[in-house]
Amino acid sequence: MLLTGLDGFLTGLLVSPQAVPADEWMTVIWGPDTPGVPPFDDPLDVRWFVAAVAARQAEIARDLSRGRLQPILDIDERDRDVIWEDWMIGFAEAVALRPDAWSALSKDDDTAEPWSQLQTLIKAARNDGDMDSVEVNALQDHAVSDLTDAVLRLYAVFGHSAGLAVAPQSTTPARKTGRNDPCPCGSGRKHKRCCG
Repeated sequence: MLLTGLDGFLTGLLVSPQAVPADEWMTVIWGPDTPGVPPFDDPLDVRWFVAAVAARQAEIARDLSRGRLQPILDIDERDRDVIWEDWMIGFAEAVALRPDAWSALSKDDDTAEPWSQLQTLIKAARNDGDMDSVEVNALQDHAVSDLTDAVLRLYAVFGHSAGLAVAPQSTTPARKTGRNDPCPCGSGRKHKRCCG
């Protein structure tokens, strides 16, 4: 997962209508090469990466709680257009972890419109929609403001209850992690074979 997609993915987790445990969503970040296993040989690299992900998630949550969103987006060097599609595809990865909870948003007055906006953007980012080129160009012009608006509206409904509960870091562990326990970094491996 590239940085832009990771940013969208973490934002999607923070505004999700249902919390997703870190050990579940970290496997998405690790990638498809070795499902559930960090792509690092050195356990220190795993810890550094998990800490970096947690720090970015906390930064996004802090911004959202202040009523703003500053997504990490790439810029096309040729024409200086903002490439928002990768961010939306990362967001869609978070949606895919709890599709039923997201689908239920269509039935709620507070969430139906922002969820509809995000669905349209996800379809456009994946080229799944039935929009013609004129509609796609019109969408491109306001895609970043639409995604920002929709995310902030959903965060106002769900963010405070679900988002911060999924951070992969723990400041004070409740007990010492045993050698054969799952690693707290969320890799899915035993502690002794990962960060231990």
